[in-house]
Amino acid sequence: MEMFVRKCKKGITSTKIFTTTMSHVSTQKISLAGFLITLGIVFGDIGTSPLYVFQAITDGGKHLSEPFILGALSSVIWTLILLATVKYIYFALNADNKGEGGIFALFALLKKKNIKWIIIPALIGCATLMADGFITPAISISSAVEGVNNIFPEMPIIPIVVTIIVILFVIQQFGTAAIGKMFGPVMIIWFAFLGYLGFVNVLHNTSVLQAINPWYAYNLVANVDGGFAVLGSVFLCTTGAEALYSDLGHCGKGNIRLSWGLVSVLLVLNYFGQAALCLSPDFHLAPKQTVFYAMVPKDLIPFAVGIATAATIIASQALITGVFTLMNEAIKLKLWTNLKVKYPSEHQGQIYIPFINWFLMLGCLVVIAIFKRSSEMEHSYGLAITINMVMTSILMATLLFIRYPKLRVVFSTIFMIFISIEMIFLISNMGKIVSGGWFTLILSIGFFLLLLLYFKAKQLRTSITEYLPMNTVIPLINAVRDDADIDFEATNLVFPTRSNSANKLDLTVYHSLFYKKPRKAGTIWFLHLDILNEPWGVHYSVHQIIDKRCYYVTLQMGFKEEHRIEYMMRKIYCKMIDKGELSGQSVFQSVRGKLDQVDFKFIVLNSRVAMDNQLTPFQKLCVRSYRFVKSTGLSPAEDFGLDKTNVVVDYIPITVAKQVDQELIEDFENYSQKI
Repeated sequence: MEMFVRKCKKGITSTKIFTTTMSHVSTQKISLAGFLITLGIVFGDIGTSPLYVFQAITDGGKHLSEPFILGALSSVIWTLILLATVKYIYFALNADNKGEGGIFALFALLKKKNIKWIIIPALIGCATLMADGFITPAISISSAVEGVNNIFPEMPIIPIVVTIIVILFVIQQFGTAAIGKMFGPVMIIWFAFLGYLGFVNVLHNTSVLQAINPWYAYNLVANVDGGFAVLGSVFLCTTGAEALYSDLGHCGKGNIRLSWGLVSVLLVLNYFGQAALCLSPDFHLAPKQTVFYAMVPKDLIPFAVGIATAATIIASQALITGVFTLMNEAIKLKLWTNLKVKYPSEHQGQIYIPFINWFLMLGCLVVIAIFKRSSEMEHSYGLAITINMVMTSILMATLLFIRYPKLRVVFSTIFMIFISIEMIFLISNMGKIVSGGWFTLILSIGFFLLLLLYFKAKQLRTSITEYLPMNTVIPLINAVRDDADIDFEATNLVFPTRSNSANKLDLTVYHSLFYKKPRKAGTIWFLHLDILNEPWGVHYSVHQIIDKRCYYVTLQMGFKEEHRIEYMMRKIYCKMIDKGELSGQSVFQSVRGKLDQVDFKFIVLNSRVAMDNQLTPFQKLCVRSYRFVKSTGLSPAEDFGLDKTNVVVDYIPITVAKQVDQELIEDFENYSQKI
């Protein structure tokens, strides 16, 4: 006993609470730094669209008639105005959830209103964004690197693209804080270059400026052969508009709106320039040449390839970070299993999820292997993101209806326009299914089904009573503790619990304590782990359930703190001994006072559907999907940050459906008759 107390006192200083506050540039207020960061984070995807939009519209330079080009240009301009500017910049940025944006921010806001059907568009939106994450890095980087063929026509492009993508995903684990400072300046150079190219080419053919008239867009769809089908390619100009909303929490609405004012002008100017070039006399594309690189003077081709590649890498980086954020939100909303989340920097907004990182990298490499060139990838691009935009419009309109009931007619009219435009694009993109859209469609459907089945399985699980009042548990703990016929299992028995209150206990913990062999210990601990928004700091509080017999502990840790849970529990135990609240004696007489540490045992619970549940075929599919998704995440011990060497996993049967009711008939037997 004395040996153990000395050991505790020697290390007691390490239980002191400490918090380190790390300063980082605030991007929520309008500032030059916020402006630069916004350019680097938000506009990478939509800002690199000029690399492939007119290449897709003209089908590699095959469709160059004036009505076709002017109609397509007008469609591009008004798509950027109506969808990117009015819908996302004006409406979406005002629909934030405590400063956060994105489809899950909308879902979280509407979830509070107890609207059940919103889960479907939210899951569809998540699934399509994940599918888009497979395509964007591949098509962006490929379209930039293919400019090398303007200098070296025979140089193979695929090895270069694969190398860049592999390096891009490998460096994610180290964080992007250092190179992130370069993103803003690089994107300024890129957008200035886009504006320069557009301005120079427009000077040669100013007639393209008339495309600002939306009549040309109408004429394209109504009167030009192939005009409706080409809208699927026009839509590529607004891929990345979702980032204007989803990155709201990183940059702030003021910086996004200010930056978009500059970016949108330079983008439109470049599209004017590409259209002017396409309408130039005797214009044609050389083999392996694109419309974008045809704009560039020969002397500037090396610079153009370099800056375009840098911009597409930044766009891909922003997309990867966006998917990390999306999945982190899904985990917090209990729409996906817990995955290992790392924080490479002091800023909680910069996260790294290893499983998602390598999954995306594999997906990008598969895209490259299947489609090989950006011109082929264009056929699979746009379909998923169009569906995502429709889902966002539905959720946003619903939110505005609830917030402003007197303006429902106004908002109904506005969002019917948005949804109608998006549905036109969606129908047009359907034509891509055979030529490549099948890939993203299969991905989107697959992701959606997994998300939906996991959600339905969670509903099955939560249909049971998950918590019991603690006052119903206390008498049983005392009864087991006083029962001399039950052996002690440990001196300290720790149950990690998801209950965030000392007044209630998980039903699974209750089952583990009493339904099998009753668990008897010197002290029973219910431990709740809470992750703070700050990077550093460890705090704890102890609530007495039964004096010297049972305690509820809340352990709060900064998001960058290592989860040394057993170490922390021993320190809390030592602190309580020092204060005279515990004796520090082992319950096992043979080793009492002879060891420098008392024993701790951690019980981690893993629930399983009981065998006597009568599940429907759909419920069985949900349960299997749930187990598959859980297999991709953290084990229960890892989830609570426990060392596996001192952990026991207890499997708890739970009832989620009607139980088996099978009749049993006893045949007569005379038990008194001797054999």
